[in-house]
Amino acid sequence: MLEIGALRYQFPGADPEIMQFDLSVAAGEVLSLIGPSGSGKSTLLNLIAGFLKPDSGHIHVDGEAIEHLPIAQRPVTIVFQQHNLFPHLDLYTNVALGVDPSLKLSTEQDQLIEDALESLALSGLEKRKPGELSGGQRQRIALARVLVRERKVLLLDEAFAALGPAQREELIVLVKALVERKKMAALLVSHQPRDALIASDRTAFVQNGRIIALQPTRQLLEETDLVEVRSYLGSL
Repeated sequence: MLEIGALRYQFPGADPEIMQFDLSVAAGEVLSLIGPSGSGKSTLLNLIAGFLKPDSGHIHVDGEAIEHLPIAQRPVTIVFQQHNLFPHLDLYTNVALGVDPSLKLSTEQDQLIEDALESLALSGLEKRKPGELSGGQRQRIALARVLVRERKVLLLDEAFAALGPAQREELIVLVKALVERKKMAALLVSHQPRDALIASDRTAFVQNGRIIALQPTRQLLEETDLVEVRSYLGSL
């Protein structure tokens, strides 16, 4: 599904260290990315989404190159820690903007929104404003907006960092199920090893702009002998 090969990037005027990523994510898989702050996790997501332009290398989705496509044309959607909802608009309208910014929706599109809201346990809250909802509910709105866009690749950049442990786990389980059902390829960036244990069969460790380990999650977190990983994790 998602294939990244020899994807190289260097921040302008930065240290000569060049980031390079090689990675593949299968349809229906949530692959977690962990590693120190500044290691390149969010940079990788921004390269996939199109916010940054790679110096070389390729990004393929279902065998099609997307690295030269404008952001709006990429089959990619991203959820950040800040959900970027419009506070003056109700829940339904915030989600509908993901389908068509003009809000001129067909019957099929309206049903798509209703289905997304139902799958995320948001039915009945359509007329509420974001300020009337809990943090977990607001992040569910952001996820509903992702679902109605029907993109093949989902990027989650510390999307659950502001939530408490119970809400985090609930949403990660929900996202994992949705990714599997819709056959998406997802990348989850988190500083919480438990997030990776819940979400991912495989986890990649990123350091100094490189993926230095990609292993079954429990093996990486509990059995690895890599000094960099053990130093990062400390005691779990």
